[in-house]
Amino acid sequence: MKFAICQELFEDWDWERQCRFIHETGYTGVELAPFAFASHPREISAEQRKSMRRTAEESGLEVIGLHWLLAKTEGLHLTSVDPAVRKATAEYLVELGELCGDLGGTVLVFGSPFQRNLGEGVTFEQGLDFASEIFRAALPRIAERGATICMEPLTTAETNFITSCAEAKQLIERVDHPNFALHQDVKAMLTESVSIPELIHEYASLTKHFHVNDSNLLGPGMGETDYKPILQALLDVNYDGWVSVEVFDYKPGCELIARESLQYLNATLAEITES
Repeated sequence: MKFAICQELFEDWDWERQCRFIHETGYTGVELAPFAFASHPREISAEQRKSMRRTAEESGLEVIGLHWLLAKTEGLHLTSVDPAVRKATAEYLVELGELCGDLGGTVLVFGSPFQRNLGEGVTFEQGLDFASEIFRAALPRIAERGATICMEPLTTAETNFITSCAEAKQLIERVDHPNFALHQDVKAMLTESVSIPELIHEYASLTKHFHVNDSNLLGPGMGETDYKPILQALLDVNYDGWVSVEVFDYKPGCELIARESLQYLNATLAEITES
């Protein structure tokens, strides 16, 4: 099982320090939030991209991809009724696909709850149409760069569009592209009506990326969720993608969060494999 961590919790650290610490802690992958490096991907030059990729690789890390794709952007929205906004959003996703490819990544996680909310009067079906239009426009070039967009269901407290794996499946079927898949997130799945292991089994054929965290917004092992059945389910379905730590509460400190999360994951995995 491959473990990575989302790097935005290392708020004031330079990239080299982040990579060195993440590798020394025991992770083999790192997932990037674009806003942590620039307000627009075009602001990251070709030379900077080469340098970032080289730094990660020399540290023993693989850049696995990007998430928080539309966070801290303006004028972009997945379910906008305005065709110009949808066109701009598709073009921006292509820019992110170029960045992802240049860094050696293969995954673009679409979460961005505020930039996908259905506006007043917009139905779920219309939202599916608008979103699929954007993804279908962006995916050919993103696929050429070897990347896959993974749609992340979020909780109803965060967004009103795509709040379950079942709804994400509807969008995936609507887009109908081999490089458009499902992302599963533990915190989000905790609010579903069936258990996380059941969701892992049911949607195994669609799932290409996986985030681990807890309802308290901290890392795995730092909340009440028992990860043994979750990791067991991932093993059962032969999940071979990345398992990436994503947290939202940084108060305990980035170093403690990173270390305790990975220690817990490794210990839980060992408990499963040794039993």
